[in-house]
Amino acid sequence: MSSHALNIPHGPTRSAHLLQRTAAEWRASGDDLLLFAYGSLIWRPDFDYAQALPARVLGFHRVLRMRSRTNRGSPQEPGLVLALVSGGSCRGLVYRVPRAAGEGVLVQLWDREMPNGVYEPRWLNCETPAGRQRALAFTLSRQSPSWTGPLREPELLHIFRHARGRYGTTLDYLLRTVQGLREHGIRDAELERQAHLAARHGLCAPP
Repeated sequence: MSSHALNIPHGPTRSAHLLQRTAAEWRASGDDLLLFAYGSLIWRPDFDYAQALPARVLGFHRVLRMRSRTNRGSPQEPGLVLALVSGGSCRGLVYRVPRAAGEGVLVQLWDREMPNGVYEPRWLNCETPAGRQRALAFTLSRQSPSWTGPLREPELLHIFRHARGRYGTTLDYLLRTVQGLREHGIRDAELERQAHLAARHGLCAPP
């Protein structure tokens, strides 16, 4: 199964097309719904699941380099959220959602993660203690207008001070992710560096 980019501008129409395509791919598999969590889904899944396994994805890594104008920022003060981009590897969790609940969970996830259709949903191979499993993950193209590329420290600090969206601030999102990853034995060096940067400038307690 695969979800490739649609040649439709970002927005609700593209999001709806991607949901339709992803749901059809999942239904065709005949399996439970498997989801790869690498950011806020680790510490706030907001859905019931039958199993959670530690997992590692090869070929993608986690970065705080996606503009957020809804969830963790606004059009006036865009924030940042995490994305999976190509290259490297990423440790996280794979959730198994029973098939009977899968449709509802997908719709719920789309409302939360895909209000503007920016992510590229993909089925990725995940290495878990139960073997290789294929799970849905939200990735980002470096060609996306929401991709920031590397950010200088003054830019990050401005965002940490000012960006707030419907789910709270970018800084709170970063700190909660660092803590959530640690609770599963995962230390992300770049996210830890960013959290310590905020602490050095008095924006939060040391993580």
